[in-house]
Amino acid sequence: MLNEEEKYYELGFKFIVGCDEAGRGPLCGPVVAAACILPISFNNELINDSKKLTEKKRNEAFKLIKDNAIAYGIGVVNATEIDKINIYEASRKAMLLALKNMNHDVDIIFTDCMPLTFNGIKANSIVKGDARFKNIAAASILAKVTRDMLMDDYDKLYPQYDLKHNKGYGTKKHLEALDKYGPIEGFHRFSYGPVLEAYNKDLKLKV
Repeated sequence: MLNEEEKYYELGFKFIVGCDEAGRGPLCGPVVAAACILPISFNNELINDSKKLTEKKRNEAFKLIKDNAIAYGIGVVNATEIDKINIYEASRKAMLLALKNMNHDVDIIFTDCMPLTFNGIKANSIVKGDARFKNIAAASILAKVTRDMLMDDYDKLYPQYDLKHNKGYGTKKHLEALDKYGPIEGFHRFSYGPVLEAYNKDLKLKV
């Protein structure tokens, strides 16, 4: 059970916020971040690093968090913006949007290895924070499931990329689809090597 917040509760911090993101690695789609404040007394074995949970367990945890959180917010930064400012800055921007959209008082902020300042509060950037803090773990689940749902919607628009099964990561099937169909502007991340390579190859074929 994740309990690193306990010492901060004992120090008098009440509204402890955890922030995390999902979607840095994929070749397409947005990066999604979440911010979450769970009640002091709330604990559940499902609240864990989202990467350690099955899809079914993540979906169960997603509903559990939304039903029990004091507050949560989601931030989304699209592929076009990622190409403009780079994925690191886009991840930070998504976290700041999530904190803003949470629309709640904040006593202290913990992020999963992302330095940032929100409303004058300097966040504590924690290495592997989603495996140590329940609020960061909860944020990681909210971000991951939200992004997966967005990618399922994109799969209906672009079925040729089989996004429902790869969520936009550079799987063999996705790379083969990129070579065959070329990347989609505004959806694929052209600042990523495999996408740019497929784009240049597509340009040559059209000349």
